[in-house]
Amino acid sequence: MRRGFALAAALVVLAFAWVPGPVRTASIRISPATVNHAVAADRSRPLRAMHQGQGQVTTTPTPTPTPQQAPPRRSEGAPAEAPKNAAGAKVEQTSMGTKPAAELVASFDGLGVGLEGPHGMLVVRNPSDNSLAVGPDHIVQTVNTRLAIFTKKGSKYDTTGKVLYGAVQNNTVFNGFGGICEATNNGDTVVRYDQLADRWLVVMPIFRRAAARPDQPEEWKTGSTVWSAPPGVAGQPGRATKLFVPPPPPPPAPPPPPAAGAAGAPPGAGRPGGAGGGRGPQATGPYSMCYAVSTTPDPLGEYYRYEFLRPLFPDYPRPVVWPDGYYLPTSTSDDFIQKHTCAVDRQRMLKGEPATEQCVVIDGVNFLNNVDLDGKRLPPAGAPNIVLAAGGSQLNGVFGDDGVYVWQFKVDWANSKNTRVTGPEKIAVAPYQYLCRGQLTSCVPQPGTDRRLDAQGDKLMARVVYRNLGGRESIVAVHSVNTEAAGGGVRWYEFQVARDRKVTLRQQGTYAPDGFYRWMASPAIDRLGNIGIGYSFGGTPNFAGQRFAGRLVNDPLGQLTLKETVLAEGAAAQTYGLRWEDYSQTAVDPSDDCTIWYVGDYYKKDATNYSTKIGAFRMPGCTGR
Repeated sequence: MRRGFALAAALVVLAFAWVPGPVRTASIRISPATVNHAVAADRSRPLRAMHQGQGQVTTTPTPTPTPQQAPPRRSEGAPAEAPKNAAGAKVEQTSMGTKPAAELVASFDGLGVGLEGPHGMLVVRNPSDNSLAVGPDHIVQTVNTRLAIFTKKGSKYDTTGKVLYGAVQNNTVFNGFGGICEATNNGDTVVRYDQLADRWLVVMPIFRRAAARPDQPEEWKTGSTVWSAPPGVAGQPGRATKLFVPPPPPPPAPPPPPAAGAAGAPPGAGRPGGAGGGRGPQATGPYSMCYAVSTTPDPLGEYYRYEFLRPLFPDYPRPVVWPDGYYLPTSTSDDFIQKHTCAVDRQRMLKGEPATEQCVVIDGVNFLNNVDLDGKRLPPAGAPNIVLAAGGSQLNGVFGDDGVYVWQFKVDWANSKNTRVTGPEKIAVAPYQYLCRGQLTSCVPQPGTDRRLDAQGDKLMARVVYRNLGGRESIVAVHSVNTEAAGGGVRWYEFQVARDRKVTLRQQGTYAPDGFYRWMASPAIDRLGNIGIGYSFGGTPNFAGQRFAGRLVNDPLGQLTLKETVLAEGAAAQTYGLRWEDYSQTAVDPSDDCTIWYVGDYYKKDATNYSTKIGAFRMPGCTGR
């Protein structure tokens, strides 16, 4: 996830007093839908044949930063502070639940320090950008610029967590595809399992402009008309094409000496927003979004692959599964307030047919999250996808709000002129303050160092989950907030969706059972309606690690009633940079629709970079089918 210079500068200048100020809906502008046609598409060879190792294709150098893209300066920010707000305090849960904890049925180390798979040892880059997907027999994980596939115990494998594939660069999935998707290995790659179709989805944004091309889309402006980017090759996707099988990766080259003044530069330099950067002029062509959809439930098999051109920087993608499309919100910049949400034609992509991407740009809003479907029970036929965002505006010095904002995204694949995003509607919630005033702030203290960790407190975190429970449609969302004990808490909401698609608040709470920090959470809903939430835990004297809490469907409202489960205890501090994870992720196991998988970072004793721990949790009373 890229971070901008202006944001860090704003944090230094702004006064530390929180100024309550809800989103002013009159200032929100929504563009007409934009239609992107795939400029490239094909069907790959089986992924198992594309075992590109760590050194086979290097990450494209980052262009020299412009003032809008300059590397962020470390902001001292503000530690957590007590909001001193009675209405917010009223929803704080200040003691741990007393019911038996969710069972940790499996756990193993994922991508991170020391992991060595069949394609080499992982080269760790910070932040981790954790993404996780779980299928019937496999677990797929991405961190920043690397991907791996693990076994899942069941009918095919007798153990969970064995590395079958990787660690490889994310763009290995696009090897032989051609163009910028093959040539560029990018961070913020996200993976999903489409449980409705038993397919895997890999989405990789391209954070640098390509060379100018005649079919590139024009820059979006308020009030612009719908545009269409024509296919790059006539007759796409055409017949399945065999892809190049790379030679074995060469031995890793010795690391280059640090640049002058960059001694001890952290891993991740060279990524947009990192400390490094290449040299040369900025290209004037489009950005791209790269999609790969598997042709079977086997993640090691063949993929249909697509590239869509984007006129706006596609940061922080969060793809979700919905019956009529794969929806994908992104952000133009951390330096000004403009977001987008797009949908690609899922039905056509599953068949390997020519597909389009429809996009809408929304000014003046916080980070958007489209709801992600848990389970196989569908929403009502034709139901629009729902989009949520927290209030406030860190760039404008507004570090909190008393609402969550909702849009309805309805796509017409036959006629894009009928595509609409309507809203926002404000849902009143208990007042909240961003944990440590938002993102890129020195927030969570660690023992033995003055380095604090970022909390990403300005936004709802992935995933915002939806489940149709039969008699009730439920949405769960989470974000990180300041607590009255001057620590960090997980604010969580359950919303319900009426037949007319109106979204209302059912329950809310801030999980803050002590004065430590719980932050950067990710939720899920199992098939019984139980809610599980994984999150980072830390604060001196505790090194940062990972924990999990939850509630059963009929428990008292506003409470995470289960005792906390420890997934990973940290044993060392992160000292080279403040960015921690950027996000974590849950995934519901399609085999039983009960088991909730979760991934997050921790440090092993004496380690100088992160490991990840992948865990599987089962709520009391939910069993396999």
